[in-house]
Amino acid sequence: MTAVDTMDVTEFRTRLRAWLDENDLSPEPGRSLDDQVAQLARVRRALYDAGWMRYGWPAEIGGLGGPAVLRAVLGEEVATRGLAEPGIYSMVEVLAPTMISYARPELAADMVPRLLDGREQWCQGFSEPGSGSDLASLTTRAVPDGDNWVVNGQKVWTSLAQYASRCVLLTRTAPGHDGITAFFVDMDSPGITVRPLRTMHGVDEFAEVYFDDVVVPADRMLGKPGDGWRVAMDLLPHERSTCFWHRIAYLFTCLDRLLAETAIPDDGALGAAYLALHTVRCRSLRTQRRLAEGARLGPETSIDKVLLATAEQQLFDTARDLLPGAIELTDTEWRTEFLYSRAATIYGGTAEIQRNIIARRLLDLGKE
Repeated sequence: MTAVDTMDVTEFRTRLRAWLDENDLSPEPGRSLDDQVAQLARVRRALYDAGWMRYGWPAEIGGLGGPAVLRAVLGEEVATRGLAEPGIYSMVEVLAPTMISYARPELAADMVPRLLDGREQWCQGFSEPGSGSDLASLTTRAVPDGDNWVVNGQKVWTSLAQYASRCVLLTRTAPGHDGITAFFVDMDSPGITVRPLRTMHGVDEFAEVYFDDVVVPADRMLGKPGDGWRVAMDLLPHERSTCFWHRIAYLFTCLDRLLAETAIPDDGALGAAYLALHTVRCRSLRTQRRLAEGARLGPETSIDKVLLATAEQQLFDTARDLLPGAIELTDTEWRTEFLYSRAATIYGGTAEIQRNIIARRLLDLGKE
């Protein structure tokens, strides 16, 4: 592989495309979640072995260095070629930076390559039955026990927990925001029970996870006791921004497919859908550039989240209007995508919460 300091983004994309053209990573027929997760592991392994998956990551965890935008380019190519489902592919952009920032260096160096090369899938244990968007009210408790901590509680809406080898877990160790502590937990630990949840688009993408006297070594803590809220505030902006680049690229392929399947109407619906996607892409590009400049992401990523949810729902609302019966009467990808898009204003923090963040933390409009 070419040294990263001698290869710009354009050259990276050109060489990556040439490699992908020569190495067929197309998925086998099959639309089940099992198939998608297996394909994700296959794609990550091939990209890691060839070096592509290592660009944009620091050398301390086996990366080849370079700006994070190289990871965005890779994810865009994966999404537009349909090599892996963009939502589950992009989880690496949420969880790996957290490990690099908060785990012991030895732990991060050991674990992050397992995620990048497809050996493992990880999950994120944040939401609870009574603590969704109000994350600060979580009640899953961790208590010290010698060199270990013992965890009891329940998480819900935990994406791909049934496939995960590890979990970035938020627990309560004391009252208030400063009483939240994060751990990196092995999902095969005794006392963990995972129950998949069937969503309305027919996929067991989420799960509820129960922790009954689960022993977690103290050296699996991310940061220090009470750092959990800071971990969450650093992680969530990535969930609401950088991983969207892949999703946006995929949505543009859906728009192209819609254009191919319908006569262009005169009402401007397709144009409006394109403008919505173009707007969120421009915003996401700004976020990618801020990362490349070394900026720390924060509440401004709520803008990315609102724009993406709006564009995604508008696109599939347009598909419903222009493909009569395709969603209501047939079992096609359009139906699955339309149903999934209904959750775009909920997952990762509801649209109402995002607008509150924008109003209070960016526009300083106060709490009233």
